[in-house]
Amino acid sequence: MEKIDVIIIGAGAAGLMCAIEAGKRGRKVLVLDHANKVGKKILMSGGGRCNFTNYHIHPDCYISHNKHFCKSALSRYTQWDFIELVQRHRIPFHEKTLGQLFCDNKSKDIVDMLLAECQQAQVEIYLNTDVKKLAKLNDRHFQLTTSRGQLHCQSLVIASGGLSIPTMGASPLGYKIAEQFGLKVWPTRAGLVPLTLHVADKEKLAELSGIAVDCLVSNERQDFRENMLFTHRGLSGPAILQISSYWQAGEKLLINMLPEINIGEQLKQAQQQQPQKQLKTVLADHLPKRVIETFIAAEVAETKLQAISHQTLEQVGLNINAWLLKPNGTEGYRTAEVTLGGIDCDAISSKTMETNHTPGLYFIGEVLDVTGWLGGYNFQWAWSSGWAAGQVV
Repeated sequence: MEKIDVIIIGAGAAGLMCAIEAGKRGRKVLVLDHANKVGKKILMSGGGRCNFTNYHIHPDCYISHNKHFCKSALSRYTQWDFIELVQRHRIPFHEKTLGQLFCDNKSKDIVDMLLAECQQAQVEIYLNTDVKKLAKLNDRHFQLTTSRGQLHCQSLVIASGGLSIPTMGASPLGYKIAEQFGLKVWPTRAGLVPLTLHVADKEKLAELSGIAVDCLVSNERQDFRENMLFTHRGLSGPAILQISSYWQAGEKLLINMLPEINIGEQLKQAQQQQPQKQLKTVLADHLPKRVIETFIAAEVAETKLQAISHQTLEQVGLNINAWLLKPNGTEGYRTAEVTLGGIDCDAISSKTMETNHTPGLYFIGEVLDVTGWLGGYNFQWAWSSGWAAGQVV
């Protein structure tokens, strides 16, 4: 039986960061993954350019039943620390919008950087390796039965991720291990995910597929101002992905497609100044033609402003500034960027990521009940939680 100081299950962002830090401390580290390559989610993220962190990381940008849990790790290994690592490896990057940082070239740059750091720290990685069984032998030792045989370690780190994008090999392994050791697992659901529509809305909006509009999307708990994309299945784009993590089934969303303008009032002013103009001509200065055709009845849109009542103009304003929509659901884990819910953080040390009642067992990254916003927040949680565990395992 091979004896190792630290075994990490999961060769993703959190697992590799933890491995690097533990290896630097002289620990003998082995990373196991059932996939055929490391960092699959890193490689596909950000359209292949990896949105690896954000300038504006803040604990308020994370969802958890324990809202204070993420503060310690995020404050001890910050976005600036990870940026410094990226710069040290001379990886060119740029800010896209709202503090989001992307590689200039490819996501592979980040994976290559992590692998180079692993190599320097003498970390060993076994791919195509399944964990079939694990058991705690005594106070601080674990035995793993894997497709490569028996393994033995002092510290066991679970960095197996969530359920999002099953085609990338997502599995519930981490949750099963948590339950094996008596930890509570909050119900999971898809987060940062496109929304689907009821049949009537889907038919009404079918012609808009491919159109994006800047909007403010809100519910009673949260609001986001970014682009919304109409798709053949429903709604997507950053604003929708963001609000999806805060949306509950059966709830309505309020969508303002012209957040900078009270269009009802502006139309009344235009009525005074340009009475001969058709309504659709004035609206065309602000919205795509197909959006106007979908949200405003043709007989109204083609009428001259002077012939339209104030009440009708106000209703047009509401259609655009206060569109109330009840989504049918989400596209689910298939296209979700993250998994909401997961292992209860009350059972974990926020400083070390070690379980309170099972010494030597650690959970990091997405498998925990910590979910960040779109835009590099979830990668930063992976780096920070992985780093925190790496200091002590």
